[in-house]
Amino acid sequence: MAAMHRPAPVPLPELLAGARRVAVLEDIVDHTNVGAIFRSAAALDIDAVLVSPRCGDPLYRRSVRVSMGTVFQVPWARLDSWPQDLQVLKDHGFEVAALELTADAQDVDVVAARNPDKLALVLGTEGAGMSAETLAAVDLAVKIPMRNGVDSLNVAAASAVAFWELRARA
Repeated sequence: MAAMHRPAPVPLPELLAGARRVAVLEDIVDHTNVGAIFRSAAALDIDAVLVSPRCGDPLYRRSVRVSMGTVFQVPWARLDSWPQDLQVLKDHGFEVAALELTADAQDVDVVAARNPDKLALVLGTEGAGMSAETLAAVDLAVKIPMRNGVDSLNVAAASAVAFWELRARA
């Protein structure tokens, strides 16, 4: 058992200073998925995680446990204005990509080959995926090519694949 005080939120501009790779979670409500995404973020060099207003709490006990405590390691912030806050990322030089199956989505390895200097990857909620408003606000859509009639991966598994493939290279 533990009792803790929540840390004071880090201002978004401070969180983005020096970051090259950022994950953005839109309305992911399953705390297991939130925790697993944080664990992948920590392992695969994601500099910060941003969560939308309706996203599950990274400090919820299930998220903390599944993340193996990495929710305390990876800097994160809850956004106030969604999806308008994506503009803040753009203002800080980030290319904003949605991991989403759209007709114009680029294969993840094509985007990885470009090695954008700053990339924010938006991951959508379980089931419904990304909202139309968010898709309209991003710069591009990215997909993980699937085989054998499988259309997609669980959001936590997809995050790990995408984080690895889109990692910043020197």
